[in-house]
Amino acid sequence: MAIPDWPETERPRERLLAFGPAALSDSELLAIFLRTGVKGMSAVDLARALLHRFGRLSALFAAGLEEFCAIPGLGPAKYAQLQAVLEMAKRALKEELRRGSPLTSPASVREYLRLWLQDKEREVFVALFLDTQHRVIAAEELFAGTLTQTSVYPREVVKRSLALNAAAVIFAHNHPSGVAEPSQADQALTRALKQALALVDVRVLDHFVVAAGACVSFAERGLL
Repeated sequence: MAIPDWPETERPRERLLAFGPAALSDSELLAIFLRTGVKGMSAVDLARALLHRFGRLSALFAAGLEEFCAIPGLGPAKYAQLQAVLEMAKRALKEELRRGSPLTSPASVREYLRLWLQDKEREVFVALFLDTQHRVIAAEELFAGTLTQTSVYPREVVKRSLALNAAAVIFAHNHPSGVAEPSQADQALTRALKQALALVDVRVLDHFVVAAGACVSFAERGLL
């Protein structure tokens, strides 16, 4: 049965307008984005099939153009629309961080870092550079590595911090393996960065490890 033939109280768009987006399932939200299904499948059916194939929304969002367009009912136009939505979400979170202090909106920091890092295929190391009021000056990818490691150079981090006149930093890197637990090497690196930056009066406020569905804080673990 096509969605327009469903009872109004069960249609995703009408449910969103009545109860808000948080009341909808992942498949219902995705169905609203898709707008139409394919032959023999409603938009909701197609959305469920996509989630079954990819396992989770974030994996669908991370799909490349070729993989995305190989699915019946999807194509370059839908891929472009999805990437535009994701980029707007990242920019909105970044704007929110720039308006206030990341220390007063830790949820926004986590969501921004997850959108940015969790589905990258290679390990990358990033930093949020903050001013004296702990407002974000810049968010930059500093180093990129392999599937399992990234070479991080404290001297380069210090130089970039000084160039931006940063008073504090928040670091983050991803674990493509899917395990967000900080390794011994992660902890040693954080200590080295903290010591190097302390020499130029730049504080390390936190270091996050991001993996699929998880974002672990060094500060919350007492590792700083």
